[in-house]
Amino acid sequence: MLDKTKSQNTGVAIWEMRTEEQPYAKLNDTEVKKENCYGQKIDLIELTGLEKGRSLHINENPAVGDNPNRNKQHGFFFTADNCIGCHACEAACAEKNETPAHLAFRSVGYVEGGSFPDYKRLNISMACNHCDDPVCLKGCPTGAYTKHAEYGAVLQDPDTCFGCGYCTWVCPYNAPQLDPIQGQVSKCNMCVDRLEVGLKPACVSACLGNALDFGVIENIPDNREQAKTSIPGFPNPEITQPNIRFQQTRVLPDEMKRTDSMPVKYHRDEKGMYKPNIDQKEGTERSWNVQRLSSRENPLVLFTLLSQAAIGAFSILFIGGLLGVDTFKLFQQTNMHVPFGMLCLLMVGFGLFMSTMHLGKPLRFYRGFNNLKHSPVCREGLGIAVFMAMLSGYIFFSMPSNPWLSQWLPSIVSVQPTSSLFATMAACLAIPASFTGLYYMNRCYRIKARPFWNHWQVATSFFGNMLSLGSIVAGSLILSTLYLSGVDTKSTLFILGSILWLGILIEGFGLYYHAQAMSESDHEGGASHYVQKTTFGKTYILRNCLMLFSILTAPLLLIQSIPETWQLIAFIVLSSVIITASLISRALFYVLVIPTTMPGAFFWKNKGFEAHAKDIGLANMPQVGVVATEH
Repeated sequence: MLDKTKSQNTGVAIWEMRTEEQPYAKLNDTEVKKENCYGQKIDLIELTGLEKGRSLHINENPAVGDNPNRNKQHGFFFTADNCIGCHACEAACAEKNETPAHLAFRSVGYVEGGSFPDYKRLNISMACNHCDDPVCLKGCPTGAYTKHAEYGAVLQDPDTCFGCGYCTWVCPYNAPQLDPIQGQVSKCNMCVDRLEVGLKPACVSACLGNALDFGVIENIPDNREQAKTSIPGFPNPEITQPNIRFQQTRVLPDEMKRTDSMPVKYHRDEKGMYKPNIDQKEGTERSWNVQRLSSRENPLVLFTLLSQAAIGAFSILFIGGLLGVDTFKLFQQTNMHVPFGMLCLLMVGFGLFMSTMHLGKPLRFYRGFNNLKHSPVCREGLGIAVFMAMLSGYIFFSMPSNPWLSQWLPSIVSVQPTSSLFATMAACLAIPASFTGLYYMNRCYRIKARPFWNHWQVATSFFGNMLSLGSIVAGSLILSTLYLSGVDTKSTLFILGSILWLGILIEGFGLYYHAQAMSESDHEGGASHYVQKTTFGKTYILRNCLMLFSILTAPLLLIQSIPETWQLIAFIVLSSVIITASLISRALFYVLVIPTTMPGAFFWKNKGFEAHAKDIGLANMPQVGVVATEH
């Protein structure tokens, strides 16, 4: 028999609840604390000032649940001592949410330590923690995330998502799941439909060992004695203030290891807390692995490098002309001035196109401006879009001063003074917009959940590349045009060489201190650096040698006594070396990063298994849950 559960407010049936639901599956919070352990109010109506009794419109149903604690922050409670690793919670979650084999909103991993006969294993069941400070919500450019005052659930709308995957980068717990087949993200929704009728989430109700529980946060379930905010293998809770509490009373070894391929283990410090440490699983042998530099993020490699080069090139020419550099002003009067602007526009446009094609749903690119209040991705995109618009205006208004065009269209000469003014105004707007976009491009990668990126070196690389690659692009047109026109290029070479050298020095300075910081760290950033020195060790050394060669040879462009032809040859060689080093460096930037995810042990959660499955063809069997990462 099925019993219709109705809202006290509306009398409308929410859904039919089975009469045989057991007491352990029902919510039972009689007492509620005022604040959680982070000092955050648990009553979300009091915190947000929103109205009570709002409908969640679950499946378009306007009914409102009668849970007395409906507007309190809820969360999970995990007792590691009880978890037997049966994966019943995974199965119940997958069944309820009808997720395909390659996605799992909840997963069970484990860490292990010790040796026979004192071997210990700690299972960890993890899903979305519906955090007090949800970084996924702040990072999402489409505004697909909402933290509701009802239960404190962080809900995500897959239909709004366009599949950029940025939320999967910033989340420390690997909660949002990017589906490469559907091209969109989805995640745990706290089973708010069950909460509305007084039932705990499906994963909790299915737990065989009474390891999972659920209720108003900070309420310790019966027969429990701890409510810790961390556990071995759990990322730093200060990143997001997650709404999950732990109990783990068994004595564990001082060192616990992950069983997946990630070179990270956990060591107990003097305070009894387990901190990440580097696990040299692959030894210390250096390899090239050039083929592994290619990744799903290749479009972002092109986007970042091309946009930085275009911004640098345009800024160098325009600012140089404003400062009265004769050769730059002379170039602006040649036929190549407009093509120069078009080249910059084409570079950044192609990079932006590649970035858009990187989305799971490229045709929804326009949704990338929905969260300007919080998301650095939105602000980066807006800065680059304004730069392109103003650059287009600059090109258009520069056409009357172009000798070739004025020869074929004499009538446009009459508007040259006015058009030059508008061109200057467009450029004066384009440059700050581009610098704003470049700044937020840097902010996109300052992610606490990815320690290898969360360093000021990102800014030195991005702005250093802007100067070095920008001077290369500008020099390729300016120097060739002046040289073929019979104009002496030594002064121009001096200026461009100085900017190029400055860019390399800035980038090299950041890379040196970044390597030092990562080599001295024990977190996932240190693990990334370990992979950099071993798996990609020879490629890493090649990149460093190319950078050092560039730094040492760039001063040749500044020596006036060297013949002009030899300096131009040196510029060409140096440009080739810098471009090669930049491509290697940016590819390493993306493939090396190790996130602060939860330990995974089986199938798709283990990247080592995933690579093995693809190598032997096992990935072609959909039931193993491994799919291609490309769209």
